[in-house]
Amino acid sequence: MSTFIQLVTRSLETGSIYALAALGIIIIFRTSSITHFAQGAMAMFNTFVVTIFYINFHMPLWMALLGGIASAFLSGFLVDFLIIRHTKKVSPVAKQIMTLGLIMVFVGVIPLFFGVEPLNLPKFFNSGEIAFLGAKISYNGLFNISFGLILMFVLFYILQKTKWGLAVRTTASNDVVARMMGVPTRKVTMAAWAIAAGLGVIAGVMNAPTTTVTPNLMDSVQLNALIACVLGGFQTFYGPVLGAYIIGIVKNLFVYYISSVWGDQLLYISILVFIVFRPHGLIGKKVIKKV
Repeated sequence: MSTFIQLVTRSLETGSIYALAALGIIIIFRTSSITHFAQGAMAMFNTFVVTIFYINFHMPLWMALLGGIASAFLSGFLVDFLIIRHTKKVSPVAKQIMTLGLIMVFVGVIPLFFGVEPLNLPKFFNSGEIAFLGAKISYNGLFNISFGLILMFVLFYILQKTKWGLAVRTTASNDVVARMMGVPTRKVTMAAWAIAAGLGVIAGVMNAPTTTVTPNLMDSVQLNALIACVLGGFQTFYGPVLGAYIIGIVKNLFVYYISSVWGDQLLYISILVFIVFRPHGLIGKKVIKKV
């Protein structure tokens, strides 16, 4: 039993990283009608910024993270202002290809700005752990889980209970009607890109201590976040978050109890089978447009 609890707690930490990235993807999809394939690349770039603040400027990690979030907001603003808002007449497929192009841009400038050597970023809490029903969870893991859940709860509250959240939901429902009702949709989409980039860099800083800060830092996170969006459904903001936690938990359970070699593949096959029978995901619904 203690092993199972240990796996679940570790999976919740991984799921929080996937969930933050997936939430950024779905915010962009709902407000800009674009599948944001470059979410991971932007997160990786801004995680490099955090690492440079930490190593070269000797900032505390939390202060370096604030600097990375500011950099993420700026990068999100610039991507929307310089590129996305000029694609209103571009086909949906071309928009997806443009985000793939953004991956090449962000990955390509990494050696120019940050060099080619792998960098290291520490945990928020380097030591300490608590025991729970025979299982142990580190202070850093507990912090990542708690911080991720609190951050997503705050965002969901804003989306449901505030005027800005209403503007986001109106834009997500129908941007043309939203503009006719006086909703500043351009500001909404710009803010959405900034917030998505901010969520990405937080996920990147959480993920960095498990590996090194390289251009491949967020590849696995990006893949699982996209799958979480498909699993949870693209029609809601919370569906992909639910899908991300399911992937994080089931993935580790499959790897430990079934096969350390084929665990990931079995998970993805299971999701494919599920999508065949429920193509709109766990929470998603079929959208019927009336003429």
